[in-house]
Amino acid sequence: MNLLVINRSHHPLPQYATPLSAGLDLRANLDAPVTLQPLERRLIPTGLFLALPAGYEAQVRPRSGLALKKGITVLNTPGTIDADYRGEVGVILVNLSGEPFIVEDGERIAQMVVARHERVEWQPVEVLPETERGAGGFGHSGTK
Repeated sequence: MNLLVINRSHHPLPQYATPLSAGLDLRANLDAPVTLQPLERRLIPTGLFLALPAGYEAQVRPRSGLALKKGITVLNTPGTIDADYRGEVGVILVNLSGEPFIVEDGERIAQMVVARHERVEWQPVEVLPETERGAGGFGHSGTK
């Protein structure tokens, strides 16, 4: 798939880390480092502007290494970039650790997955088809 992009950052376009990676690494595009205090959230710019085709979205997700090692995650996970959005891609980072975290220019802060999606048309009914699970809530799909 070809994706139209404007790169106003001073970094290369996002890349897949490995041949089988699903997500492209997004980098912070900063004039100066940004310090995230514990529990602080901030919109971090990437300098990227996209034109996704109809029927697709881009999902912004946390990087597992930052989440595990530093307690840094994407607040609205996954963040959705719609096909009709033309503004700059930003990443809402939050510091869930007890220590300040410095976001450096060029740091890989999130990953982006481009995915196809479907549109639905509601079909109101009085009764839904039965399933084995039925109305069982969270944790009711089994223990194995």
